[in-house]
Amino acid sequence: MPTGEPARQGGYSYLAVLFVVALTAAGLAALGQAWSTATQRERERELLFRGGEIARAIAAYAQATPNPPQQYPRSLDDLTSDSRGLLPRRHLRRAYVDPFTGQPDWELVAEPGQPGAFSAVRSRSEHLLLLEYGPDGARVRVARDLLFSSRNATGVETPAGPASATSAGSAVPR
Repeated sequence: MPTGEPARQGGYSYLAVLFVVALTAAGLAALGQAWSTATQRERERELLFRGGEIARAIAAYAQATPNPPQQYPRSLDDLTSDSRGLLPRRHLRRAYVDPFTGQPDWELVAEPGQPGAFSAVRSRSEHLLLLEYGPDGARVRVARDLLFSSRNATGVETPAGPASATSAGSAVPR
């Protein structure tokens, strides 16, 4: 039976629910950040793999030149179907898509002495990298800083700077 006094409600359940919602939101925010970082690292690994494959294909194309001097490709299509010999060769399975731009729009770095030919590629993306150092030990900041060249063993170079020009003799300037 109701009395004349108002019932005392503590509101502890409401406070507990708010606390649980706040903890859940903080956990989801941390999970989202971790997921974003993992996705970024995967894209960087793909950039290194795909650029390295293209660099190895450029080197294979140059080595497969039927008559000296070595000729370098004029387009990525030359790497997927090399018809310079009697039998067509595939130095590259397909024209890989740049993981940062989503297009097979690699910047083709010209080969000195062969107008229209290229001996290296790099991403066109200015996307900031989590990776601080390239495979050759030089500092990188954006995806475009990585140069994938047919001239070195790993297939990856960074642009020659004051420190890397002396330590990496095969570095190609920007």
